[in-house]
Amino acid sequence: MHHLVDLRSDTVTVPTPEMRRAMANAEVGDDVYGEDPTINRLQERAAELLGKEAALFVPSGTMGNEIAIKVHTRPGDEVLIDEDCHIVKWELGAAAFISSVQLHTVPNQRGIVPVQEYARRIHPGDDHVPPTRLICLENTHNAAGGVVLPLEYMREVWTLAQHHGVAVHLDGARLFNAAVALGIPARKLAAYADSVMFCLSKGLACPVGSILCGSRAFIEEARRVRKILGGAMRQAGILAAAGLVALDTMIDRLAQDHARARRLAEAVANMPGFWVDMETVQTNMVYVQTEQPARRIVQQLETLGVLCLDVFPHTIRLVTHKDIDDEHITRAIDAFAKVAQ
Repeated sequence: MHHLVDLRSDTVTVPTPEMRRAMANAEVGDDVYGEDPTINRLQERAAELLGKEAALFVPSGTMGNEIAIKVHTRPGDEVLIDEDCHIVKWELGAAAFISSVQLHTVPNQRGIVPVQEYARRIHPGDDHVPPTRLICLENTHNAAGGVVLPLEYMREVWTLAQHHGVAVHLDGARLFNAAVALGIPARKLAAYADSVMFCLSKGLACPVGSILCGSRAFIEEARRVRKILGGAMRQAGILAAAGLVALDTMIDRLAQDHARARRLAEAVANMPGFWVDMETVQTNMVYVQTEQPARRIVQQLETLGVLCLDVFPHTIRLVTHKDIDDEHITRAIDAFAKVAQ
């Protein structure tokens, strides 16, 4: 697979040599008893970085999101959420299965739901309508093309939620991509959410894991729910060690992924048969609209050594990451040019 240009996702990244050394030498203990020192250090570092009281290491971003929904709600509650976010589209209906909540989906424009649309849908609950307990945001927004939710927008949603006594959860799977794109610390974005999940296994290049952050009381209950879901791990400091390296070494370099995505998007956008909404190319994703069926284009590109995903019938997703360099981008552009002929 190493000779291929793999643009399917930033989840295909492999750990760095420094991560592998840290994993091999990790000090470990039983995390179910809270005795894994490496996990404890990672959780403390993550909480500090995001300005939260506590954090919890979980196996996946999906589990992190679903734990948050479970902790913030009770069965029969309503969650306001945009219709194209990851929780709705790609988590297998887990919110209904695990938390027995109703997802009230709202249309968005490039990942943004107007604040007034949330405002008119918030309901305290009565004999006919479930109470709104939670608003979920996603930053960066995957299905919108990796766009960044602006800090001011998040502040406005947070202010609205606070006014109505509604919690806010941030699916920040690629939170550090958003922070780097905005040129601000991630804690500034995290400040406008009661709970935040971010992935270690995407752009930060760790092999496994995500982090859920929030108040001490929230994380205490989240730990219990993680156990219920089978996500409690034992000597997982071997995995957490890579996360500590990532938080120290992999955040600033995300800007390189953004620049390469931009270069790729600008080239493909000028080719016949393809169209790119350049306003959405803000981080490490490029969504390419195709005249031909996207599945056919993906198959043609694979024969030319470029892997990508057909996420919709006429849409291809390309994702840059630390294992994609400038030469890979050149090869991908050349492959698209051949397909466009």
